[in-house]
Amino acid sequence: MTENAQTLTEKEILELKELCNEMRKDVVSMIHAAKSGHPGGNLSAVEIFAVLYKKCIKICPEWDKSSDFDKRDRFVLSKGHASAALYSILARCGYFSVDELLNFRKLGSNLQGHPSCRHAKGVEVSTGSLGQGLSMACGIALGLRLDKNPATVYVYLGDGEMQEGSVWEAVMNASHHNLNNIIAFIDRNRLQIDGNTENIKAIEPLADKLEAFGWNVIEIDGHDVEEIYEAVCSAKTMDRPTAIIANTIKGKGVSYMENNAGWHGKAPNDAEYETAMKELSR
Repeated sequence: MTENAQTLTEKEILELKELCNEMRKDVVSMIHAAKSGHPGGNLSAVEIFAVLYKKCIKICPEWDKSSDFDKRDRFVLSKGHASAALYSILARCGYFSVDELLNFRKLGSNLQGHPSCRHAKGVEVSTGSLGQGLSMACGIALGLRLDKNPATVYVYLGDGEMQEGSVWEAVMNASHHNLNNIIAFIDRNRLQIDGNTENIKAIEPLADKLEAFGWNVIEIDGHDVEEIYEAVCSAKTMDRPTAIIANTIKGKGVSYMENNAGWHGKAPNDAEYETAMKELSR
């Protein structure tokens, strides 16, 4: 971290932790109500989304009705199956009603299983086909540069996505064009749908690879709100793109889901839902 990095106050830390707990309840409730979804990778994303939207991103809840619409920062959810956590923080930032969250994945709902920019306010690009988000972010970042727009492009990738060749082409592209207006988070929970990432297709040494491509790399605890915030503050001072490798726990906050690849893409039944909500209400 830089010596001049801003820090959060104790009050802000407490507020963020309380928000994260509410977001976890949202995620579990949404997926249970829909009877489908991806709880594991949503729960690992909560702290990062909370810190970004409450403390880092220039948000625009009025969306295209706002006079400041062009000044907003852009957020690309490359790991599109983490949509429940994204919808939760968007609702809690005023983009739409929290009551709408239980329409998640319902027929005709604006809250599709993977984010659709044609339906939900706050969604910059439609995602879900893995490996494409960073490429889209590069295009957005180049466009902002041409427009002399100082907005930052934040990207959120899964670590399983780092096995895709298109991601590394985008990593090379961002470095070649020196896109220091891109900050990419990599959710390093070490699990994908079929098991451990290193058993499926090893991506380590991830930090060394990114640095070799010319990126600034910061490694953090992805559930520590202070580390997340300080990493973003540091990234904003860099003259090249930054990758923040966030070490997380898949299924964080629900004991039977934690570090369990089986909870990548299934909904809790009624009994499992009650157990999860009791744990999150302690």
